Amino acid sequence: MADKEMRMAYVDTIVALAEKNKNIVVLEADLMSCTNTGIFKKTYPDRFFNCGIAEANMIGIAAGLSTLGKIPFASGFGCFSSRRVYDQFFLSANYAKLNVKLIGTDPGVTAAFNGGTHMPFEELALMRVVPKLTMIEPSDPVSCAAFVKLMAEEYGCHYLRIPRKPVPSLYPENEVFKFGQAKVLKEGKDVCFVALGSLMVNQSLKACEELAKEGISAGVLDILTLKPIDKDAVLNQAGKVRAIITAENAQIMSGLGSAVAEILAENCCVTQNCCDVKNNKNGWCKFARIGINDEFGEVGTQDYLVNRYGLDVASMVKKAKELLG
Repeated sequence: MADKEMRMAYVDTIVALAEKNKNIVVLEADLMSCTNTGIFKKTYPDRFFNCGIAEANMIGIAAGLSTLGKIPFASGFGCFSSRRVYDQFFLSANYAKLNVKLIGTDPGVTAAFNGGTHMPFEELALMRVVPKLTMIEPSDPVSCAAFVKLMAEEYGCHYLRIPRKPVPSLYPENEVFKFGQAKVLKEGKDVCFVALGSLMVNQSLKACEELAKEGISAGVLDILTLKPIDKDAVLNQAGKVRAIITAENAQIMSGLGSAVAEILAENCCVTQNCCDVKNNKNGWCKFARIGINDEFGEVGTQDYLVNRYGLDVASMVKKAKELLG
């Protein structure tokens, strides 16, 4: 598959699924042109609900539709799909054990010119503490389509985090995905980037190329689902390399970096003087985090913001070399 907009991977998939599953419905908070869900509206006008600029109300409606056996997909900018609807999503959907699928677009710096008010740096931390919530951030159009299908098939609440713009395809069309299963995109012997989402997975792959020029063998583990996280895949990589670096387009506090740190700490492989981990040939693994470090967002191009917040390839290469020492 060629480069494709992630929003089109999302919309094309739910339109196709809705043809066979009459219970699939779509809700929007007046952002159809941004998310491209207007395509679903044209195809299935009786199963599309524009709730206006009232995101919390949209979640209440989605929860109500779920009680009637519908499978509601409710989308909006990530800042609205997390901060603005948090209590409604927590109580009306998750606590009530319903079947609501929440989509947050334009995560982190991909919000670009929408600026700090629209940059959800913190929603991974917010959503991660919601009990039993499945959290997905696909890295390409193929994985996005696959996970939307899985979301429709599995009962329960899910949070899908995707950028809107075109991203490179990383997986073949027939790749099989599962919740809680990470994918190794590249094996390395010295350092492994544990990355989440299209932006940081691709940044990690580029960092591997730069490190290879200096004789450093680096790999990439595409996490795909932050919750449940693939603990075994993380530990497997920690047993092969001398350093693990998480890479996320979000606050490093309580997001991917914290999740991986917890796995490493609980399995005793963070410091040089620590005991051996099962199958860890090195006996220890250094650790660092790449992400937003306790800051608010600001206006700018995505390229500018990537550099502004230290998500750039040069920063990743520098961090790897520092850890390997």
